[in-house]
Amino acid sequence: MIDYHVHLWRHAPQTSLQADVDQLAEYCVYSRRLGVTELAVTEHSSRFVQFDTLVRGWWEGDPSPARRAETCTCWDDELGADLDQYVDAALAAKAAGLPVRLGLEVDYLPGQMAKVAALLAGHPFDVLLGSVHWIGAWLFDALDWAEAQQQWASRGVERVWDDYTRSVEELASTGTADVLAHPDLAKVAGQRPAAPDEFYHRIAEAARSCGLAAELNSAGWRKPCGEAYPAAALLRRFHDYGVPITTGSDAHQLADLSWRLADLTAAAQAAGYLEVTAFRARNRVPQPL
Repeated sequence: MIDYHVHLWRHAPQTSLQADVDQLAEYCVYSRRLGVTELAVTEHSSRFVQFDTLVRGWWEGDPSPARRAETCTCWDDELGADLDQYVDAALAAKAAGLPVRLGLEVDYLPGQMAKVAALLAGHPFDVLLGSVHWIGAWLFDALDWAEAQQQWASRGVERVWDDYTRSVEELASTGTADVLAHPDLAKVAGQRPAAPDEFYHRIAEAARSCGLAAELNSAGWRKPCGEAYPAAALLRRFHDYGVPITTGSDAHQLADLSWRLADLTAAAQAAGYLEVTAFRARNRVPQPL
């Protein structure tokens, strides 16, 4: 098994955001006991000062002062890591023989992805996950923010899913990612459209037409939606469309590392998959499930 969605830091204000070879070694030992042979470290791009320099203020186009303020606060609370230090630590772990791949979770920001792609091109990444967390300046998976949760009622489920799916399509078309991470994240709060097939088709078609893999992610079992990402019906559609998959825990702490990956493997097999996809230098390396 592979865990291709691993974070080094929790979602909380940090005093020190230092990538650490010893931490990566601990992660590898822990996950190996669970049958995982390879990890990809994939911290959020928004946590690095180099990205902040490029895109800061992207939220200013949102019409809501409250949403702009929330996003700015969240952004600043979690900012402070240095991309070069992070890359060097992962490369040092690889050089020491640890089964670590260098990755990043690239957050989709409308109108900013060309600049982001130029920055990414300067580093030897193995795999890049593409994620949609914001719709405008609305961080829709911020489940404990009052303003964020009010948006579900004011916008309506169908509109939210349409806006989310459009963002996934735009992200896929930019070429800044190899994998669509948690591809139906719009369900995180438990809000699902009455007839999701159109959205599932659009998401799977975006992955197929743009040559991306899809991520099978266990973190949804820890959220109000109560199921893995993607839903079984979307996973079957990915399979039918010929979209390869990766597996990941989306862990932000050791206790969640490689969590329920065996269940993900079973889900993938039930959908018809025989292989999972690893990456080297952004090139696919199929492995048997």
